[in-house]
Amino acid sequence: MTRGAGGPPAREPAARILAFGLLLPLAAGAACVFGFAPFHAWLVPIIALATLFHVWTRSRSVLQAALSGFAFGLGYFLTGVSWVYVSLHDFGGMPAILAALATFLFCAYLAIFPAGAGALLARWFPAPRARLIAAPALFVLLEWVRGWLFTGFPWLTLGTSQVPASPLAGFAPYVGAYGTSLAVAGAAAIVAALAGSRGWSHARAGLATGLAAVFLAGAGGRVPVWTEPAGPPVSMALLQGNVPQELKWQEEVRTRTLLAYRQMIFEARGRVVVIPETALPAFLDQLPPEYLESLRAHARETGKEILLGTVEREFQPGGEYRYYNSLVRLTGEGNATFRKRHLVPFGEFIPPGFRWVLAVLHIPLSDFSRGAEKQAPIVAAGIPLGVAICYEDIFGEEVADLLPQSQVIVNVSNDAWFGKSFAAEQHLQASQMRALETGRWVVRSTNTGATAAIDTHGRVVGQLEPFTSGTLVADVVPMRGSTPYARIGNWGALALLAIVLGLAIRRRR
Repeated sequence: MTRGAGGPPAREPAARILAFGLLLPLAAGAACVFGFAPFHAWLVPIIALATLFHVWTRSRSVLQAALSGFAFGLGYFLTGVSWVYVSLHDFGGMPAILAALATFLFCAYLAIFPAGAGALLARWFPAPRARLIAAPALFVLLEWVRGWLFTGFPWLTLGTSQVPASPLAGFAPYVGAYGTSLAVAGAAAIVAALAGSRGWSHARAGLATGLAAVFLAGAGGRVPVWTEPAGPPVSMALLQGNVPQELKWQEEVRTRTLLAYRQMIFEARGRVVVIPETALPAFLDQLPPEYLESLRAHARETGKEILLGTVEREFQPGGEYRYYNSLVRLTGEGNATFRKRHLVPFGEFIPPGFRWVLAVLHIPLSDFSRGAEKQAPIVAAGIPLGVAICYEDIFGEEVADLLPQSQVIVNVSNDAWFGKSFAAEQHLQASQMRALETGRWVVRSTNTGATAAIDTHGRVVGQLEPFTSGTLVADVVPMRGSTPYARIGNWGALALLAIVLGLAIRRRR
């Protein structure tokens, strides 16, 4: 509002509120997707978030700030996770209208978190300068809440956009993805302050120096080496079967899939052979005994270790089964198993009160049980392997929980559920962040992509072409030691958030 001479405040034009308070944040949020894979334009999220912060400093009410945050979040997630529609409609069998509505509502739910950050900012910090100090901390605080509330969805965590090339990725070994998000948001706040100031002054010089310091600190964070090789490299063969999701569970395709994977295993040149998540379309105990014995015999003859992504089931008293999404080691010594701990809502389990969803969503095996919270690494070729199944590796603190015992992180996944969308590349980028956070190599075996090997610097050193059948052989170095993030998890980032909020509170007016 503006105040006329001697009169009451004039109402701000509705057109300006719409353009500046809603459409501009919506466009800024949508642009953020270019910061992530496969585009990797890591500067874009900084500029986009600076735009939102600039809007927030001029928001005249809690509602206006909340709506601006919601518009930003809606643009962010509608462009970034629109692949949810592909999963629901193309592979889940949900009618197109319902799938579109469900995708929109899901993105609207995710947009509540930046909306909440805007509302808290306007409510607690009336002064524009204090808002610019508090905005990065509140934005990242709500991003952290999004990562655990209702089992959590930390996809497109802002800090992940900086992997692997941005100097700000250097913060990852110390304060993880959320600490890196704070560095991104802090840089954005400085950019917003620079854009809002006029002329050249000591203040602008200080802001420019501060912005340079953030990037220099991130670049310097890459210099210390926190982990070291625990032994010689081991050759790992990562299989990508490229079985179409819509055909995978059809009876006439089952035998062809079993034979194709066996041939790939026999031809693989790696010491450790990794087969993707739920690669074989049958329960482990339903696979033909002669089939499993042929794999075990091959392992004994060649000295290979075979890690099989599969579905296990356990008979329970009362005539029911429990199902587990597992990675199983096949050797002559028996099986070693890791069972998935963090399940996907609606994809792997149905939350209480939502059983009706099964009437419109046709996803096989959507009632898994969780594996034990603490599980020992799978040992293959003498190397303890930490396992993250499917989207478990987007939860940084859960992967860090596998350390220090695990010397290599193995991810088996099936992103075929999301078709030819950005999902597989975004998932790969999350794995790159886990490599930086833990100082470990991360290897990924997937059904249709992205099958890759990632070194301790978060760099992809080998990758198969998506939607092709093939085997990636990589010499993977087992590592020992722990990064600061592996020791303290997200507590370092939360401590930084508290410090920044404390500074902002001191400057509230």
